[in-house]
Amino acid sequence: MGAAFSYLTSEIRFACPSRLDGAGAAGRDADCAAAAYLTISDDASDGAEGHGFVFSVRGSGDMQVAAIEATMAIIEECDLDALLGDMGRTWRTLVDHTQRGWLEPDGGVAHRAAGAVINALWDLKAKRAGLPLWRLLAGMGSEELVGLIDFRYLSDALSPGEAMAILDGARPRRAERERRLLAEGYPAAAASPGELWYSDELLARLCREAMASGFTQIKLKVGENLADDLRRLAIAREVCGPDVAIAVDADRRWGVEEAVRWISALSEFDLHWVEDPTSPADILGHAAIAHAITPVPIATGEHALSPVMVKQLLQLNAIGYLQIDATAVNENIASLLLAAGTGVPVCPRAGGAGLSEVVQHLAMFDYVAVSGSSEGRAIEYVDRYHEHFVTPAVVRGGRYLAPLVAGSGAEMLSTSLGDHMWPMLAALDGVA
Repeated sequence: MGAAFSYLTSEIRFACPSRLDGAGAAGRDADCAAAAYLTISDDASDGAEGHGFVFSVRGSGDMQVAAIEATMAIIEECDLDALLGDMGRTWRTLVDHTQRGWLEPDGGVAHRAAGAVINALWDLKAKRAGLPLWRLLAGMGSEELVGLIDFRYLSDALSPGEAMAILDGARPRRAERERRLLAEGYPAAAASPGELWYSDELLARLCREAMASGFTQIKLKVGENLADDLRRLAIAREVCGPDVAIAVDADRRWGVEEAVRWISALSEFDLHWVEDPTSPADILGHAAIAHAITPVPIATGEHALSPVMVKQLLQLNAIGYLQIDATAVNENIASLLLAAGTGVPVCPRAGGAGLSEVVQHLAMFDYVAVSGSSEGRAIEYVDRYHEHFVTPAVVRGGRYLAPLVAGSGAEMLSTSLGDHMWPMLAALDGVA
């Protein structure tokens, strides 16, 4: 009989410290962060578990939980050892199952559910190995890593042979980079100072605090009112001086022509990048904006539904920085290799609950075993929700410390799960 497993899903909701925290031009109401959370338990072990989640917003978590449960039905009769033994095959099983046509690549909610499942399995695999996820991935052979990727829609930009060459090329100095990572950490970018609805006084104070904490890059939300953006950027640049990189995030607010006009007006402040200037689905629009606003670079990718969109953004020279999110590990590895093949730096987005904890592993794996570089790169950091996780991300002196605890970092504290589970939370609070 094969190794059996069980699973549990739940919707988790966290109240934001302020309705102003996390809000952007495309969505001012940020009173609640949510996650559809999955725990996979190894029934043959003494309590080994794997954890995965899909970061969400209030009101959509129940749909995401339902999608995760439907995805788990695809593999619930499978042998756990077999699933963990060939994670490339497992990923293809999740997205290509003949009875689940709605789980095709780029399938939105369903596709992200498959990501939560594969990530929970990666967490369990890393815990079985006694390694943090970044170290597990960095220690894998090139052929095994390439086997994790579905190249069907990518091979015109990245073939298995080219991916192998990138990984083999990074291999000789892996040990040296790992020692440096453990000693120095990985660059972090402060995303908290410039929330869109903060007062000018709070903006200036948070900029000063970020600099005092060692951050050399900050981010401001923009896109609601051009005059306000010009004033706020002037404040940030005056406080930070010329040596701190200031990125801006438009939160998908603009159309193409409006984006070009708005960014051109802001460019006097030496923008490090403009994040999400338009619809994430508009690949050609990103390219048009990028070519019109040169030399100001675009950063996007966190909303890309699959590496296929990443491929297109890179093919069209539409981005100067690739952002990844804490979605499926297998697809993130594909995106890292696509970016490495074009020389585009990867800067993970990590503004929501648990995202820092997971994406740090992907960025550190990229540094050690894929791109071999941390130059011009940083992992976003927001000082919220970390206290709910068993191994919270740690940032000191403006740098992420490399996690050493086995797993992916996705595991939440049992007390936090109990306190923030929905609809139990609603019942306790008397919410209808």
